[in-house]
Amino acid sequence: MNALVGLPWHRCNFYIAAMAIWRPALDPDSSNRATAIADAIAADVASGRLAVGDRLPPQRILAWALGLSPNTVMRAYDEARRRGLVAGEVGRGTYVRVPAPALPRGGLTPLSRSEDGPVDFSRNLPFTGAAAEELAATLTELGKEPGLADFLDRGEERVRAPQLAAAAAFVGRIGLEVPSSSIALANGGQQGVFSALMALSRPGDALVVEALTYQPVMAMALHLGLRLVPAAMDGEGVLPDAFEAAVRRSGARLAYLMPTLHTPTTATLGLDRRREIAAIAERREVTIIEDDVFGFLPRERPVPIAALASSRTVFVTSVSKSMAPGLRVGYVAAPGPLLSPIEAAIAVSSWMPPPLMAEIARRWIVDGTGARLNAAQQAHAARRQVLARRSLGNRAYAADPQGLHLWLPLPPEWPVSSFVAAAHEAGVRVNAGDLFAVGADKPSAVRLCLSHEMDDRRVEEGLTVIASLLAGGGRIVP
Repeated sequence: MNALVGLPWHRCNFYIAAMAIWRPALDPDSSNRATAIADAIAADVASGRLAVGDRLPPQRILAWALGLSPNTVMRAYDEARRRGLVAGEVGRGTYVRVPAPALPRGGLTPLSRSEDGPVDFSRNLPFTGAAAEELAATLTELGKEPGLADFLDRGEERVRAPQLAAAAAFVGRIGLEVPSSSIALANGGQQGVFSALMALSRPGDALVVEALTYQPVMAMALHLGLRLVPAAMDGEGVLPDAFEAAVRRSGARLAYLMPTLHTPTTATLGLDRRREIAAIAERREVTIIEDDVFGFLPRERPVPIAALASSRTVFVTSVSKSMAPGLRVGYVAAPGPLLSPIEAAIAVSSWMPPPLMAEIARRWIVDGTGARLNAAQQAHAARRQVLARRSLGNRAYAADPQGLHLWLPLPPEWPVSSFVAAAHEAGVRVNAGDLFAVGADKPSAVRLCLSHEMDDRRVEEGLTVIASLLAGGGRIVP
């Protein structure tokens, strides 16, 4: 079978000989050849036979070499992309990409903060600050009060009602006025988003997202069988016309957006554009899941989309970015008909957040501790952004003065995978922009998270490496 349509046999043989083509060792018992090729890519990456940056053969060439159809190899490469093993760029073909950080047993990403080893700009976590001292004082107070058993029970109304009231007061500070009866408690914002997706979608449904979106939402969509539909963005965030076009062509009834301090681009939608998005949601009968976990970091910000389209928006936030990363308490505000199914989805996955943790969040909201911790997060983020500007000089990038990360476009001479690999080799971990991309358009940029590292000195060292790579065009400049 001549799989290389339009390419003579003698040229195929010459190409293979000249390129020392990679040939996978396929499991002879595998009935799915596409999966077998993807498995072989994974095995050869793990063994070192394929290194970061290595190009894989063009699909038609490999199909001819293996005696398979080009469609089979195309499906294999698509599966390898889905697994994060390879990427593609116009002019470069398909190549081995920098792997995502290894997952430990159980599949959870390690979030520990090391004071040695590579400088880690890949984790978008706030710092812990004075939260430990505040926690000690709060636990001491709790220990002196009667009724502690209620915090070890399930769903005690005496405990739950004031926690929901505090949640309503919390979101009210950013312009979202909702009654406590419209709020559900969750184990952090991420569970709030996942529960909303579980409750409001069915396998095969379309989910409109920004063209660059939060990585875990991609994984959620994969597990729930949802089709991601990208809507184009600019420097302010999602474009209303693109959002409406994505809804129209896909027939979507559900969207996920992060309009405030967007991950990864740091963009914040202005009020006018939020109004346009809200009007589209009403007109097209689309429910928006608004992820606002970073919403308490900016000192000034527009009101949430949920305040403009209350009947069409599920609003999700948490206290982990504003107070302390380990305080896993999320709040989901939803219109009446949607709240019950979301609460049911939360119950299915974890029953409820621990009442004791939710009580700590409640007390910190009410007594002002949360506001102090949030102010400390803002100051910490602002200081790290100053370090970034000092280290990166006049290099153009996107950032917010109180944001935890920045979005750094790369010069043409630096393919993303090569830059990420070079940074890693120089002792700095960063996120490639294509990790966040939905659809064919891959950004030539990286995300740098500035808050995860404990020590300013290490942050400066890591930023110096990044600046040197950018200046050196492929090498570290002394």
